[in-house]
Amino acid sequence: MTAGRVSSARHPLVAVYADESCLGNGREGDNPGGAGALIEYMRPESSEVVRRDLWVAEPATTNNRMALRSAIETFRTLSRKGKQFSVVFTSDSRYLVDGMESWVHGWAQRGWTRKSGPIENLELWHAAVDAVSGHQVQWRWVRGHHGHPQNEYANYLATTAAARQTQSDGLVASQFDAWLASQRERGAMRKDIDEFPSVASFKAAAPLPAVSTGRQ
Repeated sequence: MTAGRVSSARHPLVAVYADESCLGNGREGDNPGGAGALIEYMRPESSEVVRRDLWVAEPATTNNRMALRSAIETFRTLSRKGKQFSVVFTSDSRYLVDGMESWVHGWAQRGWTRKSGPIENLELWHAAVDAVSGHQVQWRWVRGHHGHPQNEYANYLATTAAARQTQSDGLVASQFDAWLASQRERGAMRKDIDEFPSVASFKAAAPLPAVSTGRQ
């Protein structure tokens, strides 16, 4: 069950579209992976939507690990200089969205354990919850590979990072507009891009629990 939501954005709005990739996910051996995020915000004086890119890579990983890394790296970057935001975070990872909306609350109530055994990627779940602390977040799931322009671009960032094993080292100017234009010239990405979210439409998920294993 999803924890309760609260309305109203208390901080400046940011939209994030994140995706993950693992080349050879589930196969034996080391499988390189990447995570990418397209970050959007609006200049208050002009209502211009500004876009920035972020990506990271790991030489041996899984899709689930990189989904968590997409949230960790995004929120750590947003938190620099003590800033707080109201974030609409869109991902095609049910593992991440369901986990942050629901699972972590139950795990925390049981001392960061679960009935069926150890929590996979527990350190990364702790890091993700800690990184989100101080922000309001509306977690949003979209179906992957269905022509959603911003999600497909995040996938492009993730798969490119996985293949090249590169890092953006923070936010960089986005290539989204050029990428989208090239895709549409080829007859792809026919869907409209998501409009920037409004304060009225923002519905934050319940605050995340404290990160504690219960051990001294």
